[in-house]
Amino acid sequence: MSTHRVLLLGGHGKVSLQLTPLLLSKRWNVTSVIRDPSQRDEILKLGATQEGKLDVLLSSLEDVKSDSDAKAVLDKVQPDYVVWSAGAGGKGGSQRTYAIDQDAAKHYISASLATPSITKFLMVSYVGSRRNRASWWTDEDWERSLHVNNNVLPHYFKAKVEADEYLTALAKQRHDRGDEKFQSIILRPGSLTDSPASGKVSLGKTKSHGNISRADVAAVAAALLERDDTRGWLDLLGGETPVSAAVDNVVKSNIDCVEGEDLERIYAKTG
Repeated sequence: MSTHRVLLLGGHGKVSLQLTPLLLSKRWNVTSVIRDPSQRDEILKLGATQEGKLDVLLSSLEDVKSDSDAKAVLDKVQPDYVVWSAGAGGKGGSQRTYAIDQDAAKHYISASLATPSITKFLMVSYVGSRRNRASWWTDEDWERSLHVNNNVLPHYFKAKVEADEYLTALAKQRHDRGDEKFQSIILRPGSLTDSPASGKVSLGKTKSHGNISRADVAAVAAALLERDDTRGWLDLLGGETPVSAAVDNVVKSNIDCVEGEDLERIYAKTG
């Protein structure tokens, strides 16, 4: 089993706290990025009995104002995989949402994709982060998505969809420049719960709404990172398919939920 170094941004988030031991159990090394030093001991306990090595790095995403700021962290950690599971969490108003969920995310995306040794970037987004109606959605799915994005979480939507599209554009650019192995994975769960892991999910072209436990999101993220053939936008809800089979299905069916979005406009973001 190969050893990898994972940079986990948003290390004290609830998904990250579930994901960390799963990555360590693969004998991978994890650097968990947090901004509050009081969270360090809680995180380090996650690695107490694991095979992989766990480090904690104090670094506030609010201080990331440029690609160079992000690159400084990458140079220090030297990861080969980067996971973004961070966000303002609705705290601090719209300005903080854009500063973290959009701007800091884009700086890390730029710096990561400019680093050849980084071979995977997994973004945790949400199922409604898209501008166009998905062809597999019902009228109700579309109406619910519009309501959330326009009336409930408008700033979060704008920040997340911009970051998702930016990662998609830079991944396409890297692919076109000859790196066909790089994996850009955008995992897009529904409403998150604290229920125990069920081990069964619906992954790929799902409805626009529904619940999924954070533990199952973490399990799917770990499974996606473990493979060399996982890419694209993947929507995720609770379901009836075991995680490994669900991942197999989206790979074999070549599912990418970016389908239906304006790819010409998205890819122009690198211009």
